[in-house]
Amino acid sequence: MNRRCLITVVMLAFTGSAAAADRWLNWRGPNMDGSVDAKGLPLNWSEDNNVIWKTPMPHWAGSSPIVVDGRIYLTAPVRDAGESKSDDKGKRLPGYPTKEDDEGGKHINLICYDASDGKELWQRNISVGNTFLAKHNLASPSPVSDGTHIIAASGGGVVICCDRDGKEQWKYDLQQQHGEFGIYWGYASSPMVYRDTVILQVLQGSSTDNPSFLIALNIKTGERRWYQERKTDATRECPDAYTTPVILRHDGKDQLIISGADWVTAHDPRMGKEIWRAKGLNPEQRGNFRICGTPVPMDNGVVVATSREHPIIAVRAGGKGDVTATHTVWTLDDKRGPDVPSAATDGAYLYLVNDKGIAMCVDGKTGEKVWGPERLLSGPISASPLVADGRVYITNEDCETVVFATGPKYKQLATNKLEGGYTLSSLAVSGKRMYLRAGKFLYCLGEQ
Repeated sequence: MNRRCLITVVMLAFTGSAAAADRWLNWRGPNMDGSVDAKGLPLNWSEDNNVIWKTPMPHWAGSSPIVVDGRIYLTAPVRDAGESKSDDKGKRLPGYPTKEDDEGGKHINLICYDASDGKELWQRNISVGNTFLAKHNLASPSPVSDGTHIIAASGGGVVICCDRDGKEQWKYDLQQQHGEFGIYWGYASSPMVYRDTVILQVLQGSSTDNPSFLIALNIKTGERRWYQERKTDATRECPDAYTTPVILRHDGKDQLIISGADWVTAHDPRMGKEIWRAKGLNPEQRGNFRICGTPVPMDNGVVVATSREHPIIAVRAGGKGDVTATHTVWTLDDKRGPDVPSAATDGAYLYLVNDKGIAMCVDGKTGEKVWGPERLLSGPISASPLVADGRVYITNEDCETVVFATGPKYKQLATNKLEGGYTLSSLAVSGKRMYLRAGKFLYCLGEQ
């Protein structure tokens, strides 16, 4: 049984008998690699075609929606009635929002919508306080669920757990418990669920002496299960990472994979103890190699980790300690690799789209380039690819989505434009519908 089948079996065991394709429980999907086994998804759409519904968003944000049993959950900055736009002086870079570059409100809320019609059902405040940091406000982490509990974190480090009707179950403040964050562009890692725990990573060091760490919380009570410092020799901005943990299956056991701060590390998800580590994300020891792309678990116990465009490395589990020399399967050193978007896979091939809209297809076993580079869209692109129904979907920051065929030959199938404005979020899937969170609207897309 391959890894993708195992992940599906595990997800079903955790979440009941509902079909995996009807639930999108984390921003990387049921296989934790940007893919889903779904059929009948729309190929073409516009404001007048295949939009089942759209509902207004309080403000743009980086978090992606999740879908649980007919309900959609996402986070957003919310402005109180009468609250004026902030005269924020946060970090800005050329090409980032100019018309809506304020914080978006001081409240970071978890919001629930009815997936059938887009009606807002409830809001629950996570934390108060917000900051504009280029592509971030403090609603960058995406929610996660085990099918029963809805867990969301704010960029301020507050983690909240609610039931499906918005009743708060517990709250945990990472900064209050473990010290002030020191992350140059703000905290953006999403929580993940493993069995009956919520696991979070805080990889930091550009502006603090506080350690980087991993932490696991009881999903029912919020009590701490374990805490593990993550060591690194990275310097300057490189200790910071905006990645999210994933699970890699190897030799019948699960390993928790963390990428960032110049290293890929594997940990026992039950206790947090480090198993192995591999270097190679920053071979030139440059000072600005913070990592954004979440690693991709592949078949045969291999994980692929992107860096800041290049290099991309594949590491096989199975060793202990520093396995850089013994377990690095391949390295791809191409300067047209992704920075912000994570890679996605169909199990055989990796699909890489960089921030400028250039795509490549790579053989997952060998790291050899199969096709590309191909110009898909004008950049910038921050959303990560979706692989479904023999297609790859990728959306740029102007809410334009290109669709191309999976496989060893590049074939573009469609280009679809919506008027939703500034878009950072990745697509979510439930059944035959896709959900796209843009700056102005949340869209439900499906064949009509």
